[in-house]
Amino acid sequence: MASLVGLRIRTFPQPPSLCLRSRFVSFRRRCFAVAAASPSSSEVRVRFAPSPTGNLHVGGARTALFNYLFARSKGGKFILRIEDTDLERSTKKSEEAVLSDLTWLGLNWDEGPDVGGDYGPYRQSERNSLYKQYAEKLLESGAVYRCFCSNEELEEMKERAKQMQLPPVYMGKWATASEAEIEAELAKGTPFTYRFRVPTDGFLKINDLIRGEVNWNLNTLGDFVIMRSNGQPVYNFCVTVDDATMHISHVIRAEEHLPNTLRQALIYKALGFPMPTFAHVSLILAPDKSKLSKRHGATSVGQFKEMGYLPQAMINYLALLGWGDGTENEFFTVDQLVEKFTLERVNKSGAVFDIVKLKWMNGLHLRSLSQDELVQVFEDRWKSVGILVDSDGTFAKEATELLMDGIDLIPEADMALSNMLSYPLHSTLNSAEGKSIVQDKLSEVAASLIAAYDSGELLEALNEGHSGWQKWVKSFGKSLKRKGKGLFMPLRVLLTGKLHGPDMGGSISLIYKAGQCGAVNLQSGFVSLDERFKILKEVDWDSLNKEPEAQPESVASAVH
Repeated sequence: MASLVGLRIRTFPQPPSLCLRSRFVSFRRRCFAVAAASPSSSEVRVRFAPSPTGNLHVGGARTALFNYLFARSKGGKFILRIEDTDLERSTKKSEEAVLSDLTWLGLNWDEGPDVGGDYGPYRQSERNSLYKQYAEKLLESGAVYRCFCSNEELEEMKERAKQMQLPPVYMGKWATASEAEIEAELAKGTPFTYRFRVPTDGFLKINDLIRGEVNWNLNTLGDFVIMRSNGQPVYNFCVTVDDATMHISHVIRAEEHLPNTLRQALIYKALGFPMPTFAHVSLILAPDKSKLSKRHGATSVGQFKEMGYLPQAMINYLALLGWGDGTENEFFTVDQLVEKFTLERVNKSGAVFDIVKLKWMNGLHLRSLSQDELVQVFEDRWKSVGILVDSDGTFAKEATELLMDGIDLIPEADMALSNMLSYPLHSTLNSAEGKSIVQDKLSEVAASLIAAYDSGELLEALNEGHSGWQKWVKSFGKSLKRKGKGLFMPLRVLLTGKLHGPDMGGSISLIYKAGQCGAVNLQSGFVSLDERFKILKEVDWDSLNKEPEAQPESVASAVH
């Protein structure tokens, strides 16, 4: 609910011919209320109203999400309205991008552009005749007046108010001008704006569903413009007319719009419209607690989409920025969010955007996909980047099963598979971490491994699958009197060329299969098992095992 309390309208000479009709007369009363639409007596109708002047920011996406969840949880309607009255900055390309991002997130609207509805059109640029109609209605009632002040005169008023340490309110003469003065300016063709008469006393009180009771004094506002001299309506006027005529029951928006509520309440009252119920959501903050912006990295939905985030993970994470169901649970599907979401559990304090947590959550959602879905996602990705050229499905399936636990973002699958298919043996053997393994008689293990490969023993084991590999490793370890780390680390280095990685048996089996099935692009850096053993046979173990020559004492002293 909202109310305008203790309002007293200023007095001014009133020309006999200037009729201030019914609704403006109500402004002269001592007290009156602006009632909010009752949610219990009407359908819940909410709206998301982006300006197509750039990409969809994650803050805007969260606002859209909260509106969507509230509407779905109440069996209401989610309306999309494009606020494109900023003709210089609004672009069709930006509008298309915003609509595409909302669709990708799964926030499908019930009414709006390209969908239609009973209260369209749903682009502000197509509603100008409606704004003019209501502006004329306010002019006729006396709630607004024509203001012929030039820009220079308005700047002088601002400067005068600044010198007097007063708010920059309008102090011009046109609020009390005679009809003759007005007609004279009209005859000269002087440009004019429509300026709303603001009561000089009183205050507005609203009960915000998130922030609780919020109050504003009217004496800091001053008469404000609702229509520019070029005939274009001002934001607050458009929004009020749109929300009223579209029968919006709840306005859920960012807290930066909170100050606009005062102007909009006055317009609602002057036009005789009931006010919606308001809920102002706090800002999304960067880790340094400042407002999240481009300088903090990716901030638009499109950027996160390109980075490989899943829409369901974005939805889940954005919902948790200021909301929770009161439990420790953080993993939610969209259906679960619809079931549990309430505005009462939305926090009024700012929420910090944590990219590390978002990535972690994306990994949870990625691994929650069915096996077939996940295989398809990875296979499509690997083909698109040229790692796979063809596949009967089994290679991609086995690769997915092997690599999925270490992948949080879809593009990370590229590196995971490419890394497994590569064979950086020489760099590993020459690394500081690899030195201890080399010195643990790695050459002897290599000789035995080469012998097992040349005899066909290793390949026979790989052809038998996982059980064959396990049986062979056990036998191979016994022949060398090695087990545990002393066996598996040398084998990993010699077969994969790396010190770390996914399950070694699965890796070698997949590498062997990649050389047989033709699924892997040979130009992708893939080194087959045959090529690995050719490289292994050419290793100069004597050079690797040779200790660096000690520097003469005199040289060491000089270096020191």
